[in-house]
This record gives sequence, structure tokens and C-alpha cells, in this order.
Amino acid sequence: MKLKFISFMLLPLIGLGQQNNSVQIDSVKVSNVFKLGEVVVTRQQNKDTLNRITSKSMELQNKMDVSRALNMLPGITLTASGPRNESMISVRGFDLRQVPVYMDGIPVYVPYDGYVDLARFTTFDLAAIDVSKGFSSVLYGPNSLGGAINLVSRKPSGKLQYDGSLGMINSNGYRGNINIGSNLGELYVQGGFSYLDRNSTRMSSDFIPMKNEDGSERDNSYRTDRKISFKIGWTPTKNSEYALGYINQQGQKGNPVYAGSDARNSLLANPRFWQWPVWNKESYYFISNSSFDSKNSLKTRIYYDKFKNTLNSYDDKTYSTMTRGYAFQSFYDDYTFGGNVEYNTQFIPKNDFKMAVHFKEDVHREHNLGEPVSHFIDNTVLVGIEDVFKISDKFSIIPGGSYNIRKNILAEDYNSSTKIISGYPSADASDAYNVQAGLFYQLKENQKLGGTVSKKTRFATIKDRYSYRMGTAIPNPDLKPETALNYEVNYAGRFFEKVTFQRALFYSKITDAILSVSNVQPGKSQMQNFGKAEYKGIEAQVVYSVLENVSLNVNYTYIERKKHY
Repeated sequence: MKLKFISFMLLPLIGLGQQNNSVQIDSVKVSNVFKLGEVVVTRQQNKDTLNRITSKSMELQNKMDVSRALNMLPGITLTASGPRNESMISVRGFDLRQVPVYMDGIPVYVPYDGYVDLARFTTFDLAAIDVSKGFSSVLYGPNSLGGAINLVSRKPSGKLQYDGSLGMINSNGYRGNINIGSNLGELYVQGGFSYLDRNSTRMSSDFIPMKNEDGSERDNSYRTDRKISFKIGWTPTKNSEYALGYINQQGQKGNPVYAGSDARNSLLANPRFWQWPVWNKESYYFISNSSFDSKNSLKTRIYYDKFKNTLNSYDDKTYSTMTRGYAFQSFYDDYTFGGNVEYNTQFIPKNDFKMAVHFKEDVHREHNLGEPVSHFIDNTVLVGIEDVFKISDKFSIIPGGSYNIRKNILAEDYNSSTKIISGYPSADASDAYNVQAGLFYQLKENQKLGGTVSKKTRFATIKDRYSYRMGTAIPNPDLKPETALNYEVNYAGRFFEKVTFQRALFYSKITDAILSVSNVQPGKSQMQNFGKAEYKGIEAQVVYSVLENVSLNVNYTYIERKKHY
């Protein structure tokens, strides 16, 4: 399968998008990035416009949720995934199970299936979004097979900083947000509130009405998302910082019924009338960096993340009754807690060495209305090292490696016929090694050449191992990790003080890919380590400062994917 993506954007530095009429207030901004929430190998990463989106770019282009914002970057393709119609992306061909999402370095992906609906994450309180492709820091933690995505929050730099907006989306939606921060030297606080509501999305005037969709406004395509965030920090010294953070997201959404005419699509004959009255996430976290002296420091992250989800499956498009066999009400009540400790030393000359230990416990609890709760618990541990070895002023080497192990602690199986919960057969712990290396050379003051190679892995999710997929599949608790070998050559240069050019060539080879194998038993599939695949392509970006207030940004991506079964 071949994918080609080309984008062309003319970016005015002051402006509003066509579908969002709003009034904005803004104070003078200097630097609003919460650096304690970044996960970087070197500070040069933050200047890489192939892999970073700033709050300024998101505001100018009216990108109100993370999925739309990420779609601005080369190598990233926006998709809607599965019957849940969740906003997903692929990064150089890898999906969100293989490219986990973090908030200030803290994992926020759903414990059960490793996915996260990026449309539920609004951008109003973010300072930047960082994307690592293939060669991502091992300090992120496990499962970064194809990279990692980190949502970086804000930190105030002045005594009073604020911004906000209030507006309309077309004729049936509203948005509003406000961010207020204050930095008083050693103490700072940052808070934000946002609200995004839309009754429906518009359909093309050329759409021909179907059985379950009459056109005009897309039925059951509403969304509402509210978000509160708060952070308080203390910086007793120049190189030491301590911060407590809290995020509360509350969302509701509908899932439009299939409106196509493909007879091979089962949703044509058996449409799903689904709504989510609850899609809530709540996160508490503590991040610190303690500097012992000019060469040694200790960074810690401790977090607790809750996820609650309710799915209502109705009888028909009136969305009022649940009496038929396919109607149900499903509840998820998950949480994750964990942390990591990262020791950084520059004691050895020309070396910036880091060593980290991660621990994470995922708890998934699910049941349908009237049924008992099934429990699943996974523990994951990672031990990793990473070093930036500066051979000379122009040449550096960055090696890294980690050992990962995941153990299932509890897995319960509910039999709807007997009404009995029993345990699945115990499975052995699953482990994996990740190794990588990068070579970077400064050709001239404004030109840099790099090459990277990495071997990364992803553990099978709880859903991969234990889901019956509504009676159509057989569980497989002994799934092994997927493995990917990622290669990249990249170049970045700045010319005439106005033109920035970046390019990357990449190739990935995936083995032991976790795929659904049909008819393992008559009419039933099973997830197995069955597939192999190759992804290769090119990314390029040119940014030209046309005038003081106008820049031209051209991205080009070519991806070719081949799967072998």
C-alpha cells in the first residue's frame, strides 16, 4: 500500500480560521514552555520544525484538538479508527498503540487497548507538541515502537500572563478558553479552562440521502469537551524545580452511523447506534529536578491517571431504547499509577549520561449493565540508559538502550451464560530489549546532518491478549512483543536568514507484528505474532519568511508500506 501526502500552507502570523469566529485576548508572551515536562535527548530537538508544533502555530491555524494539530506535521496522517470513530493518527505508518501519547512525559494512553482518542485532547492550554519518530528517547518508557508524542504544558515567564478566546464554530458550535499564569521568581502558578462544543458536522450538499442519514447535518456527530488544568511550581535554585499538576477532562460524543453503500461492509446491514455520555480523564502528577551540583541531577515523575468511559448502544436512530440483542450499556473504570527516576551526570568529560528506572501499573475494570466487574492488572518495568557523547564541537554520538518487562498480575473472564467470573490461564512474563544509536555532524553553523538506527518493541495490550471481540475471537495471553528496526538519515539547514530546509529519509522493518488471524477456529479469529512489514519514505519541509508577518510553509511526505503475511 502506498500513501502520499502533500500540504501547502500560507501562514499569516496574525489571523483567524474561516470556520471559527472568535475574539481573543492575549498578553505579551516570552517563553511559555514547561521545560520540566519535556523529554529530549538534546536541546536541539526543540528547534526541529519537522517534529514540533508550537502554541503559536496551533492558534494561527485554528487547530483546536491534538489530532488536527498533529496533522500539520510531515509523516503524520489523520485517520478515524474502527467502530468507535476515534480520531487517530499514524506516524510514518505506525498507529497510536505503537506511538504512545504523553502529557509532560507522563503516559495518558488508555490502559485497555493502548489507544487514545486525540479529539478529546484540546490544544488551548498547550505550549507545544513534540513528536519523536523512530529514534525516540528511551527515557520515555516502554512501547515506543515507532516513536512517541509528548504534549507539553505551559509555564508562565512573567508576573502576569493571560490569553483567551470566545467564539462560534459555524452556526452550531462554540469554543471558549482562558489561561492565566504568574511567575513570582521562586514560585509560579498556571491554570486554564477550555470548553469546546459542536452539535454536528456538516455534510456535502451532493450527499444522496441513505436509510440512516438524510444529509445536511451529520446525525449523531455531536461532541462536547471541557478541560481544567492547574499547576503550581517551586524553583528554589536555578537548576532545581518542583511542580504539582492536575488535569480534569470531561467529554461526551456521538458516533455517526455508517452512511455508505458498500454491501461488503457489515455496518450497512447492521448499523451501530452508539453514544458516549462519559469520556472522562483525570490526572495528578508530580515532576521534579534536583540539582546536586553543576554536573549531577535527579529527575522524578510520579503520576496517577484515571479513565472513565460509558458506551450506550441503542436500538435505533432515535437513541431512546435498549431492548434488542445488540443493545447494551458498557462501563470502563481504569486507572494507571507509576513513576520514574532519572539520574543525569556530566562527570565524565564530553559525556551527558542518563540512567532511568520506570514502573507502571495499569488497571482495567469493565462490565455491562447488570453484570459483575471483570478486573485486569498489568505491571511494567523499564531500566534504561542514554548518553550524549560529544566527540568534538561538530560531531556527537548518542547511544541508548533499555530492558523492559511486563507481567500480568490479574486477568478475569466473565461467562455471560453461567454468570461466573474465573481467571484466565496464567501467562509468562514478557520481556524485550531496546537499543539505538544516533550520529550527528554539524556541517556548518546552520547546517546539520544526522543518522539514526533503533530497535524498538511494543508489548501486546490487554485487549490484544484477552478480548473476545464480541464473541468473534479467541484470547491469546502469550502474545510476544512486536519489534521494529528503524533507520533514518536527516538534514537541516538555514540559508540567507530566511529559508529553513529539513529533510529525512526513513525505513522501518517490523517483525512479530500482532495481527488478527481469521478462522483459527470455525468463524473465530485470534491475535497472533504473525505479520511482517516494511515502511519507507521521505519527509521534507521548507519554511520561507516572506515578510515580517507572513511565512510560507511547504511540507511533502511520501510513505510506502508493504505487509507480508
